[in-house]
Amino acid sequence: MLNAAMRTNWGRLAVAVLGALIYALGINLFVAPLGLITGGLMGLCQLLRSVILMALGIQSMQFELAGVIMYAFNVPLLILAYRSMGKVFFRNTLICSTAYSLFASIVPVPAVPIVEDMLTGCLLGGVISGTGVGLTLTSGCCGGGTDLLGLYLAKQGAKMTVGRFNLFFNAALFVACWALYDLPTLIYSVLNTIFNAVSMDRAHRQSVTVQVLIFTKKDTQELGRYILENLHRGITRWEGRGVYTGEATHILCVCMNKYEIDDLREALHSIDPKAFFIVQEGVHVSTNFERRLS
Repeated sequence: MLNAAMRTNWGRLAVAVLGALIYALGINLFVAPLGLITGGLMGLCQLLRSVILMALGIQSMQFELAGVIMYAFNVPLLILAYRSMGKVFFRNTLICSTAYSLFASIVPVPAVPIVEDMLTGCLLGGVISGTGVGLTLTSGCCGGGTDLLGLYLAKQGAKMTVGRFNLFFNAALFVACWALYDLPTLIYSVLNTIFNAVSMDRAHRQSVTVQVLIFTKKDTQELGRYILENLHRGITRWEGRGVYTGEATHILCVCMNKYEIDDLREALHSIDPKAFFIVQEGVHVSTNFERRLS
């Protein structure tokens, strides 16, 4: 069902917004009630919220102030997305960052923790919220914040995944949190962030480079034109021959992001339903290979 939804632009956007809701549920239902700080931009916003409430002498508000602060911080990041990552990605990021901030503000934080055990709570919260962010990134979208910065660095060719960038950012964030939180709370917040980052990278397949080998007996001109003009990927072609049948076979080799496979599979099925292809994940491609966000 998820793969079917990912084949259309609006389907991907719907999955991305669903990821925003899952993220908010993980944070507000499991992490926030325990008084823990999550990572990324939301963690920074939670820290600023605590400082603001302490300065105003207010215990709590009817909505989650951190969500509002998060949206304000996302404005310059959205400008970065517009200038460097294209209008479609900017549109999707604008919608998703709004969804992230909205859900983070309206999903109620229980007065009593659903899970009282700190380790279990930070594990559940980290896995659920990380899975939500991973779904958003897999959909070719981004909720803004440090995820957007991580994607920007990945696009520039840096040896950095989104989860790894978040870990570095969070290291600095938790050092700053030392002045406001006790050591146990800080330790469990760090554990929650690690669970979040691992779950995010497992759910996020967009940064995975794959090599695709296509075997077809039909003329490759139409398929080659589609790959060049629609996917904008280079192709290497070999001429092969089946050992059993002795029939000539065209072999095409293409390197792309794993996210692009669905488009290629649909086009290949339309052009040559009898063709088949092999996908090898985790290949290392250097020089001028372009990593894509959507």
